[in-house]
Amino acid sequence: MELLLPKKTGCAEQVVLGDARQVTVIGANGSGKTRFCNQIMALCPGKAFRLCAMRALFPETRTEVMPGSIADIFNRINDANPMLKSMANTEFDKLVHIMLTEEFYDLMRYKTHLLLNEEQPVPKTKLDVTVKMWQEVFPKNKVLRENGKLVFSNDASPDRYSSLRLSDGEKAVLYYIGAVQYAMPGAVILVDDPESFIHSSIMTTLWNVIEEIRPDCTFVYNTHNLEFASSRIDNRCIWVKSFDPAAQEWDYEVMTSSSHLSEGIYLDILGSRKPVLFIEGDDTHSIDGKLYPLIFREYTVKPLGSCNKVIECVRTFNDLQSFHHLNSWGIVDRDRRSEKEVEYLRAKKILVPDVAEVENILLLEGVIKAVARHRKKNPDEVFARVKRAVMRLFEAQLRQQALQHVRHRVKRDVEMRIDKRFTNISALEEHMVDLVKEIDPRASYEALCRQFHGFIKSGDYAQVLRVFNQKNMLPDCGVAALLGLADKKAYIHAVLSILKSGAPEAESIRSAIKACFNL
Repeated sequence: MELLLPKKTGCAEQVVLGDARQVTVIGANGSGKTRFCNQIMALCPGKAFRLCAMRALFPETRTEVMPGSIADIFNRINDANPMLKSMANTEFDKLVHIMLTEEFYDLMRYKTHLLLNEEQPVPKTKLDVTVKMWQEVFPKNKVLRENGKLVFSNDASPDRYSSLRLSDGEKAVLYYIGAVQYAMPGAVILVDDPESFIHSSIMTTLWNVIEEIRPDCTFVYNTHNLEFASSRIDNRCIWVKSFDPAAQEWDYEVMTSSSHLSEGIYLDILGSRKPVLFIEGDDTHSIDGKLYPLIFREYTVKPLGSCNKVIECVRTFNDLQSFHHLNSWGIVDRDRRSEKEVEYLRAKKILVPDVAEVENILLLEGVIKAVARHRKKNPDEVFARVKRAVMRLFEAQLRQQALQHVRHRVKRDVEMRIDKRFTNISALEEHMVDLVKEIDPRASYEALCRQFHGFIKSGDYAQVLRVFNQKNMLPDCGVAALLGLADKKAYIHAVLSILKSGAPEAESIRSAIKACFNL
């Protein structure tokens, strides 16, 4: 969806952020970041929904109630049911009351259907979803319904206790999971300080799961934590620099993959103290920018666009290691690089996968089988059919693929062989005349054709993925249809969703992809 942004200094036109799914707003203290977020909410009337654990866990002092908020829903339930009126004075307690009340009415309707001999499935309530997900985050804790209240227990003690004995972190997770389900359809959900009370070890996974609950909504995070900002996969990052109260306008920048990091942003990145992984592509449209942060979770992942930028940035960043003390690595596609080129890059801390390009990573045997298991399909059958399709595609394009590989090698060899000193133009001309014989592209082409035929004959799927550069292979191999998915985009989304959710297959996918990098 499109998101209207506040008035920008020096810009006469309304700034619109297109295709916004996740937006992180960062900026120094005093830059006007909170007022910037408040203005975003004002620009989407009827769709604004705010979450703030810092406020939710303590008694409310504000009298103004935002339409559609938890407080508004609570007031309407109280007005409609004076006999069941609650005196809850925190947003957290109001949320619990709302969920219990709705569950009561859902179960009453279910009982009515049973009395009328009408078959109905047992209703799945918002409280059911909240309890299930909360217990996945805190597996040693249990939630029970007892006398119209929520009570808790844990493995360490048989005692049952109220929410008063929960930690702030436990309350915050319960609040976020429960409250997000009450946002209006297509809402713009502003999350103030998403890191509040949440341990860093679960924060990224938690918000990935919460976002999956409401795929129809746009999440706007007001945060000081750049590490969290970099963990969002479909993210647009807005750097708020300053605010002019008189003009009611902000100086801000919508960061893109091509944006050069200013000194301030650079220092913020270093503040995460995590090693940095520079990758190709961008963080909005490319598969790289969405996939690698979910695979290499121990890194701050930064998309830079081209492979040359990745290689140069890794070199520069590591040259400055005495200043920042952080390790820097990079990832570039294998493309048609020779083993010698790959070894050279790996020695320079550039990771190169054992597949031709990032799309091929999604066709690794381990990845396909993991997604098949997740979708209740026969993993061996799905993979066997994908493998046959890929081998057929490769066989049909074998000579063209061999030609492209030779073209890459010739280009590299020519650049290397003429990159030497010549005393005069005649010496250069003489050198160029003998170049074709020295390089012998036809011999290389025929050797590659024989090698590629060998891959087909032996059914060496891994080697085919290693040399097959074909952007259409992912849709043409039919993997999406075999898994009951609409298209290539749906298949990519399925892989990312599994990785975000922490499903049992997530580690299988990570292991398969890391093995592709010899890790």
